[in-house]
Amino acid sequence: MAKKGPKNPLSDQHKAAMAAGRVEGRAVRDYLDALRSNKPKRGRKRTPDSIKARLAKIEEELEVADPLDELRLVQERRNLTDELETMSAAVDMTALEAEFVKVAKSYSERQGISYATWREVGVEASVLKAAGISRGAS
Repeated sequence: MAKKGPKNPLSDQHKAAMAAGRVEGRAVRDYLDALRSNKPKRGRKRTPDSIKARLAKIEEELEVADPLDELRLVQERRNLTDELETMSAAVDMTALEAEFVKVAKSYSERQGISYATWREVGVEASVLKAAGISRGAS
């Protein structure tokens, strides 16, 4: 049996609007993900040197650890190794921010996202201003 097509095929205009929405959504998502991953944490900042020192200490502790401590230390070592790798992989916030600024206003209007909502999720006021989103926008 032959596969049926849609009853009302999408117009080229509709397809272009959907593609633009995907591009805008991707730019917004990438920027917000980068903001979240680069958000400052509370407490003393870890450096690569402090992580390496703790990893060395974990190796020493593993030699005499009981099974439950070994389990905890192995997980901590895995977490620290992952953190060390992400520290070395720098995110180009400038490029992500530039893409966000290009699409943020139309995305906000289409999705009904207010200035206050952007601020609440961590987008700086200066970035919103550059994107053309003002406090009066809802």
